[in-house]
Formats: sequence, structure tokens, C-alpha cells
Amino acid sequence: MNGMVGQRSVQRTRAVLREFALGLPGAVEEFPWGEGVIKVNKKIFVFLGAEDGHGGSAAVTVKLRDETTHAHALSLPGARPAGYGLGRAGWVRVPLAPGAPPAELLCDWAEESYRAVAPARLVAELDAA
Repeated sequence: MNGMVGQRSVQRTRAVLREFALGLPGAVEEFPWGEGVIKVNKKIFVFLGAEDGHGGSAAVTVKLRDETTHAHALSLPGARPAGYGLGRAGWVRVPLAPGAPPAELLCDWAEESYRAVAPARLVAELDAA
């Protein structure tokens, strides 16, 4: 039963993050590789992974340029630099499991990732909102 409660929490956190990211100026969702990504100006700023989490491997990946934020994200249980060489550019994979960061913090990280890849005009639109 606890596993089910935990899974619902993971799905809820993912849904909140997805809704937040899609609310950013110019954001769109695509499904390359069968996994959800959120893009702005054809550049990914959040990897949401597969909705079902592939048997408990649900995670999100964001680009964190701020050194303190990046270090904090990497200090979380199971967090690691993103694969395929993305980790060298500041991308961090954070597991969505019971005990994961709250949705609000993940949304803050998604916004930081958005600001890292979005065109200046869209960042200005976000700041004006």
C-alpha cells in the first residue's frame, strides 16, 4: 500500500512540474524517445522522462547553472549528472521517488533551466509577468 501512495505522490509532483513548465512563455511539450520533454525555442529545458517512470525510475532532468543550486541538486539521494555528456553542461538528473524534493523546488529549478536556454525576449516576458 505504501508503494501506491508513493507512486501517486511521484505522479502528482511530475504533473505539477509539467504544468508549471508548460506555463512558461513559449514552452511546448514533445515526446522524442517516448519520453516527455519541455522545450522553448526548440531547446529542451526539462526532461520529464516517461510518465509511468519505467518501473520506479521516474526522474526529471534540468540544467542548473548556479553553482550552489547545482551542488544542492547533486547532493540529493540518487541525483547524478545527466548522461550523454549533458552533465558537463550543468544538467542534473533528479529521481522522483518518495523523499524527492518538493514540487515547488523542482519548479524553481525548471525556471532556472528555462532561463539558461530561452531567448532573452522570452525571459524578459517572464520577468514582466
